[in-house]
Amino acid sequence: MTKAELLDLKAEIDEAQESATKLEGKKETLTEQLEKKWGVKTPVEAKKKLKTMQKEIEKLDEEIETKTKSLEDQLNEQDTNDTE
Repeated sequence: MTKAELLDLKAEIDEAQESATKLEGKKETLTEQLEKKWGVKTPVEAKKKLKTMQKEIEKLDEEIETKTKSLEDQLNEQDTNDTE
């Protein structure tokens, strides 16, 4: 390799190292945010928490549907009784 090629290669390596350092910093920042906001430390833990939260949302949606239907039935029954 020529001196110029080696210098070009060194510049590419330096760029890659700088980029890696920046990405590591972003990763640390995101990891800190995960821990502060959601109480998880890794992406795997975050996925598990997400699944748990999705199941809880589904459960609450079903509960809302059931209670809404019950209220509608009660109101319809009340309307029927009022018209008689």
